[in-house]
Amino acid sequence: MSTRIAVVTGANKGIGFAIVRALCKKFEGDVLLTARNVDLGKKAVEELEKEGLHPKFHQLDLNDHNSVVKLRNFLQDIYGGLDVLVNNAGIAYKNSSTAPFSEQAEVTNKTNFFDTLNVCEILFPLLRPHARVVNVSSMASQMALNQCSSELKARFTDPNITMDELKSLIKQFIDTAQNNQHREAGFANSAYGTSKIGVTVMSMIQQRELDAKGADDIVVNACCPGYVNTDMSSHQGHLTIDQGAETPVYCALLPPNIDHPRGKFIREKKVAEWKA
Repeated sequence: MSTRIAVVTGANKGIGFAIVRALCKKFEGDVLLTARNVDLGKKAVEELEKEGLHPKFHQLDLNDHNSVVKLRNFLQDIYGGLDVLVNNAGIAYKNSSTAPFSEQAEVTNKTNFFDTLNVCEILFPLLRPHARVVNVSSMASQMALNQCSSELKARFTDPNITMDELKSLIKQFIDTAQNNQHREAGFANSAYGTSKIGVTVMSMIQQRELDAKGADDIVVNACCPGYVNTDMSSHQGHLTIDQGAETPVYCALLPPNIDHPRGKFIREKKVAEWKA
């Protein structure tokens, strides 16, 4: 029987690092810490080894299609599949950033939404029965949803929205932001929040698609780790990284054959409503 394998993206620091730490203690199988920078990734593994933990390392750059393909080939060759995927990698511009909103909208949504979706499309064929997928979203997705027009709220919360429709909406946000017309188009004034709307809704669609294909107990959920003290929050958060890891790890280790939660948005280990 093949060794079980859990993969955590963007895991050399912050919440991703803490998720790897927790999975090393709780997951029955290997845990793969991935990071864009090889040196930083290996250093993170060394830190966890000092704690008596034994994560593996593999390079993964979300923005590099070939890097994702290499990871897929490695998982296929060494493990023959994938049991847990935690899509934690992402970016956020600092509040103090002087980058124009047009750039922030394009770069943030490309990485957090489109590149995360690409990882899923490449790795999902490896998912074994009872696999768990955790897409790390944010409470910012709910805040951004509330800033949208009634029409967009209805579309983002439509239980039958398709992936093509979602991609089109995120692309529309990026396009209108190039001329600073995103507010007139009904979108929130948040590049990060909109990218996380994409991640949350993407997760709901993925569950529906997997169920339609007859997948054997493969569960996808989006989750909010909370307001965590990391580089991402400019160290404004009040939670430690280990506290921030609790909900993603809860989602990653949901027991076999559960009916609920599936295709939901989870906060503090509970289902949060996704509605206008």
